Amino acid sequence: MAPTPDDAALLAGRRARIMEAMGGGVLLLAAAPERVRTGDVLYPYRQDSDFDYVTGFPEPEAVAVIAPDAPQRYLLFVRPRDPERELWVGHRAGPEGAVEQYGADAAHALDDLEKVLAPLLEKAPHVYHTVLRDDPLAGRLLGVIRRAQAGRPRAGSGPTAIREPGEILHEMRLHKDAGELARIRHAIAIACEAHREAMRSARPGMLEYELEALIDFTFRRRGASGPAYPSIVASGPNATVLHYTSNDRPLGAEELILIDAGAEQAGYCADVTRTWPTGKRYSAPQRDLYEAVLAAQAAGIAAVCPGVTLEAVHTATLRVLVEALVRLGLLEGSVDEVIEKDSYRRFYMHRTSHWLGRDVHDVGRYGIDGAPRPLEPGMVFTVEPGLYIADGGVPEAFRGIGIRIEDDVLVTATGHEVLSAAAPKGVAEIEALRAETA
Repeated sequence: MAPTPDDAALLAGRRARIMEAMGGGVLLLAAAPERVRTGDVLYPYRQDSDFDYVTGFPEPEAVAVIAPDAPQRYLLFVRPRDPERELWVGHRAGPEGAVEQYGADAAHALDDLEKVLAPLLEKAPHVYHTVLRDDPLAGRLLGVIRRAQAGRPRAGSGPTAIREPGEILHEMRLHKDAGELARIRHAIAIACEAHREAMRSARPGMLEYELEALIDFTFRRRGASGPAYPSIVASGPNATVLHYTSNDRPLGAEELILIDAGAEQAGYCADVTRTWPTGKRYSAPQRDLYEAVLAAQAAGIAAVCPGVTLEAVHTATLRVLVEALVRLGLLEGSVDEVIEKDSYRRFYMHRTSHWLGRDVHDVGRYGIDGAPRPLEPGMVFTVEPGLYIADGGVPEAFRGIGIRIEDDVLVTATGHEVLSAAAPKGVAEIEALRAETA
């Protein structure tokens, strides 16, 4: 689907900011390759996140060129129209559509890539192109660049350096614009509805994948393309496995279930986790651990504002978790000793936050010049503490319990906004929802 006028304006604005940041040269981006599932069956196509961010062009086998100093500053190379192939696999924009619908200054068939690109590169002092991809199209671009570099001694011009496009693009993607925030909010709203549906529907004896199917159905029914990542539906001891995805165990009675599931909508991701009882209420040990994680998350979220770092958010979260672990007898020593010795890592072995956006673990540096970077308005990230009591060296009442609570948080000019607040997480709220089940 071609961009709306509003989306086209956002895309054009991004390209203008990229050109301003480039300082000359040429930037090259390749579309994501199609991936084979089996034989002649392909996985559903997902465009490369950087390529989509810059172009909005949804097809494979495409290259975008941004050349601020060229007469035509934005070029697309795409597959030509092919009525016979389109009969089988759907519409292609072709070069004409790339100009008319996707805003290119000029567009060419992909077969003309080398012929058109070579003269541009001969005049470029440097080229932005990722060398981290090894698919054929990215390799083809690298070949054009290398030939331009090889001709430099004779021509007296040409690129002397290949720079990583992420130097520009990933810093831009870290600061969400209005269009991005609208899509993220939509994806999160869908995810929150799916979590509520799961809370209303789960019963002991159901299989984990039945809840996964309900979540996927809710995602698609509400307009998402599907899950942003493989959903984790982990009941009982499975919740102590951080990235459990088998989702094939029957739900037991009076245990906890951890669901980590987020929708992808219009190329943007949600990432939400909730943990709740398969029965009507939390048991006393379950509640003790759950409220410890909930309080730790609240401390981390409360710390979020411009100028604070994710390291500070993690520290605020960790301290509350460790206080609870000591109070409940799961760890010995003072809070400071436990943190200094990392002994809490028996039960909490991951960091508290990651960036969120087009990718569920989104791009953007976490530090600048060797120090944690200060948060700025427009950044979106998760706050997701957890406790995973997998080993046997603890009181029996706590064994086999895994809890994680994850919300998506936006930094605002004056503080923060919890974007996923519509997914219940308070004990009373969850127990009231669980009481609605038959």
